[in-house]
Amino acid sequence: MQRNQIGLGIIGSGRIGTLRSRLASEHPAVNFIATADRVPANAKALAEKVRAKVHSGNNLEIIHHPDVTAVVVSTAEGEHTEAVLAAIAAGKPVLVEKPIALTTTEADAIIAAAEKSHANVRVGYSRRYKDRYLIAKEQIVQGRVGKITGAAARVFNSSTQALAMLKRDPHATPVVDALTYYVDLMGWFLGGAKLAEVYSRGTKGVLKSHGHDVDDVCYSVLTYDDGTTVNLGISYALPENYPAMGHAARVEVLGTGGVMILDDDHTDQIMYSNKGLPHVYLPDVTVNMVFLQSGTPGDWALGDFWGPIANETRAWLDHLATGKPCVLATPREARATLEATLAIELSVESGQPVRLPLAG
Repeated sequence: MQRNQIGLGIIGSGRIGTLRSRLASEHPAVNFIATADRVPANAKALAEKVRAKVHSGNNLEIIHHPDVTAVVVSTAEGEHTEAVLAAIAAGKPVLVEKPIALTTTEADAIIAAAEKSHANVRVGYSRRYKDRYLIAKEQIVQGRVGKITGAAARVFNSSTQALAMLKRDPHATPVVDALTYYVDLMGWFLGGAKLAEVYSRGTKGVLKSHGHDVDDVCYSVLTYDDGTTVNLGISYALPENYPAMGHAARVEVLGTGGVMILDDDHTDQIMYSNKGLPHVYLPDVTVNMVFLQSGTPGDWALGDFWGPIANETRAWLDHLATGKPCVLATPREARATLEATLAIELSVESGQPVRLPLAG
């Protein structure tokens, strides 16, 4: 099997950029890493951590570096489009964090550029690489639940994490930034069924009291073109000390030949520590009580990182190095997920069902 060497450019040297670069630095196909961030000190600090050869405060400089052959875009959500388009224009494969963009217009620009140049662009919806969801997809592929007729998912998290997301980008609401994972998961499970209608309701409270006109709770019914109905719910306004380190979720799949109930709350793995545990998402925050393994990216254990982001990063690098297939979302899949999340918020705002595709 042919094995290609990879020179990796990390665009955005924050939490996820750091994690992906640390994972990549141990991959046998990666022989060069360069880091970039709009805050040059962040790029330099990450470069020192992963022994990158080059660092810069200019994203485009790293994207166009001659030794960079593939690009990870892990900037803030609103900065994805510029970096992805630059990487496509440079002829380099791209892994961009979800969501692909914050508007369908920007997503369409990425799709048009990628398809025109036959670019290899993937979007990081890491729930696909969580073991229980990979195994669930296998059961669906093998026909063990029959035709899916309905599904449900809900995810809980603390208000602290919602406020951190909104501080980073006021458009990165819990629906757009977190429920999006489960919109993508359902689309992946359904294998290409197109979303036809969204009907949603939301309630404001805690997050609004902190200055954000954003729902604490949102519930939606999604109807697909084959008649499948899906219920999705989210609350990112639980008390600040709620012990989830990330997503606390539950997913159900109903079919003509079976059912799957996937408990992803992690309430069966509780630890209380006087010493405390560093929070996965919030710098300088230590928690005493935690649902172990509830951190969305995964966990450090005995010197290695384990979990969805690790699985996803390694699968993408294997794909680039050997051509091995991977199940990371395509730009068109990511665009469909983005449109669905925008429709959810539009339905909440209007109080009416929203038909897809969205106008304009």
